[in-house]
Amino acid sequence: MIKYEKFQLPNGLTVIFHQDKTTPMAVVNTLYKVGARDEEYEKTGFAHLFEHLMFGGSVNIPDFDTPLQLAGGENNAFTSNDITNYYDVVPKQNIETALWLESDRMLSLAFTPKSLEVQRSVVIEEFKQRYLNQPYGDVWLMLRELAYKEHPYRWATIGREISHIEEATMEDVKAFFKKYYHPSNAILCVAGDFELTEVKQLVEKWYGDIPAGIPVVRQLPEEPEQQLYCERIVEQKVPSDAFYYAFKMCDRLSKDYYVTDVLSDLLGSDHSSRLYTKIKKEQKLVTSISAYITGSLDEGLLVISGKLAPEITFGQLDEALWNVLDEVKTQAVDKQELTRLKNKIKTSKAFQDKAILNRAMNLCYFELLGNTELINDELSYYDKITSDELRRVAGEILEKTQCSLLKIKAIS
Repeated sequence: MIKYEKFQLPNGLTVIFHQDKTTPMAVVNTLYKVGARDEEYEKTGFAHLFEHLMFGGSVNIPDFDTPLQLAGGENNAFTSNDITNYYDVVPKQNIETALWLESDRMLSLAFTPKSLEVQRSVVIEEFKQRYLNQPYGDVWLMLRELAYKEHPYRWATIGREISHIEEATMEDVKAFFKKYYHPSNAILCVAGDFELTEVKQLVEKWYGDIPAGIPVVRQLPEEPEQQLYCERIVEQKVPSDAFYYAFKMCDRLSKDYYVTDVLSDLLGSDHSSRLYTKIKKEQKLVTSISAYITGSLDEGLLVISGKLAPEITFGQLDEALWNVLDEVKTQAVDKQELTRLKNKIKTSKAFQDKAILNRAMNLCYFELLGNTELINDELSYYDKITSDELRRVAGEILEKTQCSLLKIKAIS
């Protein structure tokens, strides 16, 4: 059981405190409710750009990293289509260093032309190295565009095009910051060996005077129901033919999310999974195959991906794969296999929860979902999943009309 306390500052900042008396380290985790889905179609990549800009110095602190390192701490951040998350891990006696740094960049970034140009160059180089100049690097740029027609999940967090970052103006950047990076659009978690009264005083001291900002009203385009099978074949200079089957699935708040998660594990999470056993091990059609879900806040994807074995055609793989999927849709999963899948999820969560940083990040994320107690309740949802539910969800999701297929054909 992970215990926590919640309170809110007058400026709208939601704060979660998690006490852990067993560690000398403390965590300050800040989740901003902004991701790639909040960008405009012609101005993408901004959330990811800000992941970098937030380290470029704020009004009162020209260098973010050095003070934290001098305090014995470390930090990092990540961006997804739904959120941007920043975290600091410091010795507990230096917790105020982290709060000082995080609150100052929430108050106001420096927005110097030099910082913008430096971080713009970093992001452009990352775009080129990770997405354009690496085998299979642009898969998600293409797959998202194939699977989504209206929703901003159409583009990856890096953005649709390099030009959007190249052409970003100082006015664009300032407007994006003003809209999303303020107390009423953030969730802060402080975790460590503290008392609640102490944390309340510290958070009020460092964040209390920051203006609330205007609450974000999110009106995203609704993705129409997919009714037609979509397929795209791309020829590239890659080591081997690759395939990506993307099936539309429910949103993160649906109870079927947990069923779909188990379904993806049943299909392709490890060497005991259906696809690995039947398609790789028995038929030797592929060199690799896996299944996973995107875990998106809005309607997500269940993806089956892998690489063909030499001399094997996409047609051979396709026939074998749909045979396995049809079995999952029509045949019950036996009790022993279902128990194994559930135990694997329990083990993974137990291992993850050992780290105080993971607990802090998860507390912020579940608060974003509107139910912080999910951090303790989720396993009960997995426990209740039945074989009939797996078969029902498989039947609803694993249909050709729900599928978008990207094939990467290797050429010399």
